[in-house]
This record gives sequence, C-alpha cells and structure tokens, in this order.
Amino acid sequence: MLEEFGIINLGTYLLGAIFIVLVPGPNTIYVLVTSAKKGIVEGYKATAAVLLGDSTLVFCAYIGVASIIMASPMLFTMLKYAGGAYLAYLGIKTIYLALKKEFASAEEIKVNKESSFKKGLILSLTNPKVILFMVSFFVQFVDPHYENTGISFFILGLILETFNLLYLSFLIFFGARLAKMFKENKKLAKIGNSLVGALFIGFGAKLVTTTA
Repeated sequence: MLEEFGIINLGTYLLGAIFIVLVPGPNTIYVLVTSAKKGIVEGYKATAAVLLGDSTLVFCAYIGVASIIMASPMLFTMLKYAGGAYLAYLGIKTIYLALKKEFASAEEIKVNKESSFKKGLILSLTNPKVILFMVSFFVQFVDPHYENTGISFFILGLILETFNLLYLSFLIFFGARLAKMFKENKKLAKIGNSLVGALFIGFGAKLVTTTA
C-alpha cells in the first residue's frame, strides 16, 4: 500500500507517527493552554500555527536543511539556545501571570488573541532537534530509488499532520472544559498555570542541555 509513491513500511510509520503525536511537548501543551485560557477559536489558531510549523520542518527535512544544521555545530547551538530561551521565557511569563493574577480578564484575553498564532509558529520553528528528528524519521520510510521523493515526503507529512489535527482538536475541547473548571476554582487555575510554566521551562532546559 502506497509503495507506488515510494513509501515503504507504512504500518510501522503509522504506529511511529501516532506515538510522536501523543508524546507531550511544547506544542501540545501550548495548544491546550491557549484553548483553556482563550477559547476554542484561539486554540485552533494555535493549532494552525503548529501545523504550519511542522509542515515547514518536514519540507526542510526534504530539502536537506537538517543535514546543514548537523554539519554546522555553531548554527545548531545558536538555534538550540534560541529555542530554549523562548521556551523559558514563556514558562516564566506563565508562572508570573499565574501568581500575580487569578485569571486573565476579558480585556487582557482580547489583547492577547493576536499572539496565539505567532507564538505557536515560533514554538514550532525554534527547535532544531525536531528538524533532525524529522529527517531521521521520515527517511526510513522513503524508497531512495523512487524518482520523486517529494511526493513521498508530502504523503508522509500529510498523514502526520492529520493525526496531529485530530489529537490537537481533542486537546482544544478538553482545554475549553478546563477553562470552566479554572473559572470556578481560582486556586486550581493558579496551580495549573504554574505547572504549565514549569513544563515550558523544563522543555527549554532539556533542549539546551541535549546534544545533536
């Protein structure tokens, strides 16, 4: 199945793709938090940014950007620290707002709506480890003898993005339910937001301290 498009071991790829999507990371946490704080529409804006970022990384893997990053330790280090710093910034800001205020006011939510897509896109594109993972993962399922591997990458990316959309949609509606709980329990909201901030800081630290 799909061998005619240069795709091999499709069953293994599907299992791997599902596992990749389900593993918690900065993107999934961000979508969940955005939908919980700002609602379903903003949650889908964040999701659109994540999907665009992932698609861009798949394309980068296809054209060999990952190989360039791997060959340049300085470039990899710069991207790694930039991504880690941004994650730490989001984490510290989340914890600060959680401790300073019980819950964002309607006016603040309105102002922050504009940044949902932008933040999600930056999160997706500032992690060089993801680029390296993408290329190491996808190439295992592309027939090197197939004359147009771009089609193979496109199909594999489309499958991954479909799984991503379904899972993130679940998180969006789960986040909307969390929002109701937080509004009813201000203490729970503070604890939840503080934990999310700690997760972002943890993701950032992990990114900075790992090697290519």
